[in-house]
Amino acid sequence: PVTDGSRELHSLCAQLEFLLQFDLKEKRSFFGQRKDYWDFLCQGLARRRQEHEGVRFVTSLDKLKTPVGRGRAFLRYCLVHQQLAESLQLCLLDPESLREWYYARSPFLSPQRRAEILGSLYELDSVTFHLAL
Repeated sequence: PVTDGSRELHSLCAQLEFLLQFDLKEKRSFFGQRKDYWDFLCQGLARRRQEHEGVRFVTSLDKLKTPVGRGRAFLRYCLVHQQLAESLQLCLLDPESLREWYYARSPFLSPQRRAEILGSLYELDSVTFHLAL
């Protein structure tokens, strides 16, 4: 199993975060806080499901104060529960929402690149992750 001490885990998480933040439009909340990929994921999942367990878990963690911190915790939760590809795919189904959140250079706006990314992420479902949540 992959654990918190794995260098590959840190590299994977950094690459996932880079991918989710790449060409992300700058948005602000009502109170002026900068929105991040966490907000994109929450909105995308809310449109597709009642409530995602990962979102519920992350929002219950009082120590997490920033969207980036919540996003990182969500990625870890999804890796442990083998839900990363499925969760991201649900967020990527709506082209209008993608254009609302991302500029044109984002790989999520290219159907071919999006399929390649999701294919790679689905392969991670066969990997066991034992991470501190």
